[in-house]
Amino acid sequence: MRPIWKGSLGFGLVSIPVKLYTAVQSSSLDFDMLDGRDHARIRYQRVNENTHKEVPYDEIVKGYKLNDEYVIVDDQDFEDAAPEKSKVIEIESFVDIGDVNPMYYETSYYAEPDTKNNKAYALLVEALVKSKKVGLARFVLRTTESLCIVHPVEHVLVITRIRFTQEIRSMDELNIARDVAVSKKELDVGMALINQYAEHFNVSKFKDEYDDELLKIIKAKAKGKRATVKKMKPHKATGDDLYEQLMQSLNSKKGA
Repeated sequence: MRPIWKGSLGFGLVSIPVKLYTAVQSSSLDFDMLDGRDHARIRYQRVNENTHKEVPYDEIVKGYKLNDEYVIVDDQDFEDAAPEKSKVIEIESFVDIGDVNPMYYETSYYAEPDTKNNKAYALLVEALVKSKKVGLARFVLRTTESLCIVHPVEHVLVITRIRFTQEIRSMDELNIARDVAVSKKELDVGMALINQYAEHFNVSKFKDEYDDELLKIIKAKAKGKRATVKKMKPHKATGDDLYEQLMQSLNSKKGA
């Protein structure tokens, strides 16, 4: 792995030199876009709209349109906008991770100490585990300010970027009734069904089965065959009564 960011992680007067590494990777199949006539690959080019000629990557600059004119912005300008956040992940507070709505989560990075046997790093890991808290911080990554939580996963500090409030769309336009009455017996059976399905979270038991099935279809087509497709088996309820459907669900789980 190659580091994507180098700087320091700070809390209070303690500063820990760290490197960030991408902690997630895509598991989906990689498809190329082709011309449907001869299956030649489609290539995208960076073209100057005036000359219609391709522009070398090292000649491309970033510009912000202001009063119908472009102002060129370089790497130093981005860093000057927040020099401390470009080099430091400063923990501003500690919060309960349960208070962070999952809607805010984006992506995660491993934080590796840039020095061996860093005692402050080990201390922060242990203190977060014992307190059951996570750090809330801000930093700049690739010219964009990011809000993040700093949390331990086993013996490693993980930086998970989260969204700002303004990035979450309002729910006001959703057409969801708030005055639907649920009876006590329906709620009791619903709670019993949840408890029956409750288990310790273990993400490793879940696999990306869709891509596996899609790859089987692709390999079969390569041999001029058609893969066997699984037939859907929809669950059928005997009636429209919610209580009866819940009871059937409860009983079917018992017999599983």
